[in-house]
Amino acid sequence: MKNLSLILNGVLFVAVAVLYYLHFSKSPSSDRSTSVSLPGDVKIAYINSDTILKYYDYFKANREKLEAKGKKLDQDLRNRAQSFQNDYESYQRNVGSLTIGQAKAIEEDLSKKQQNLQLYQQSLTQEMTNDESKLTQNLYFKITAFLKKYGQEKGLQIVLKVDPSSDVLFGSGPLDITKDVVGRLNTEYASEKLSAPDSVTTKKK
Repeated sequence: MKNLSLILNGVLFVAVAVLYYLHFSKSPSSDRSTSVSLPGDVKIAYINSDTILKYYDYFKANREKLEAKGKKLDQDLRNRAQSFQNDYESYQRNVGSLTIGQAKAIEEDLSKKQQNLQLYQQSLTQEMTNDESKLTQNLYFKITAFLKKYGQEKGLQIVLKVDPSSDVLFGSGPLDITKDVVGRLNTEYASEKLSAPDSVTTKKK
């Protein structure tokens, strides 16, 4: 699940480079230096992505489902691996009493079981990767869709993301809309659960 800590890295497109360009760009068709100033009424806010991930009920619920599924699949894999190990040890104990033909047949069977176990492990890894990717994608679309509506409602032109990997190093209190965003995201998610209680993000087995 370590990749989920980076889910919001792509959620909000931080337009710092664009702002720098607008402010410092020069006209290519003239020798005169012309700077473009942003309108004085531009409204900017930011959210703390780590806080969103920590308190957003949709993410917490689906992360718990994904972790529970991962534990279940991991235990199943361990059981199969233990069964293979038992078969191998049994062969090792009894190989001295087997004919060449019997030993060869058992070795071929063990080889097939080992291959099947490896393929099963790969399939589980791919399944969990797909589920994690789906959760990441769903989270991205839910938050960006919400922020689009939220920005229109509040008259915001830019919403920035603040976390240890972002380019935003400081933001004053009034610009921090994290608490309000989390609260309204959770209210929206609660309504979605009431209207579709059986809807889940991760793939059902």
